[in-house]
Amino acid sequence: MKPPPKADGTGSSEEFRLEDFLPHRLSVAADTVSRLVSRVLLAQPGLGMPEWQVLVVIGRFGVLSPTLVGEQTSMDKVKVSRAAASLVARGLLRQNRDPNDGRGRLLRLTRRGTTTYASVVATAREVEATLAAGLTKAEWNALHKTLGKLSDHARTLLAGLQEEASE
Repeated sequence: MKPPPKADGTGSSEEFRLEDFLPHRLSVAADTVSRLVSRVLLAQPGLGMPEWQVLVVIGRFGVLSPTLVGEQTSMDKVKVSRAAASLVARGLLRQNRDPNDGRGRLLRLTRRGTTTYASVVATAREVEATLAAGLTKAEWNALHKTLGKLSDHARTLLAGLQEEASE
């Protein structure tokens, strides 16, 4: 991977415009969509984004360890642990010991959690449909395909950098 061009302060190098830099644009788009989701989706049950993500991934898969929740949500262990503890305290999740790993834990929805999950998923679908309405069907499909390819490529590049660092 070649480094970006360095500005020399003389104005001779091409101007770098943050607003055109893809990582910045992705970050701004993600933040804007997250704020929309927070206001519309999370306001109802009073969940934060980490709690919402943990609730939804456990609702989808049934029973998961915190490690698997982290893998599914791309959240670190601390964030998963805090979100899970909050959901357990609110009576939305139950936490049990993993019978296959004495130190491990397993998380599952309670009845109340299942009801909240169903409500949140219905609202999430409405939010997504509202966002999709701003694009044509072809643009929406292309966005999903392109984001998948970009994420896969970035993971490959990151894995290569990690391999270089370990050598």
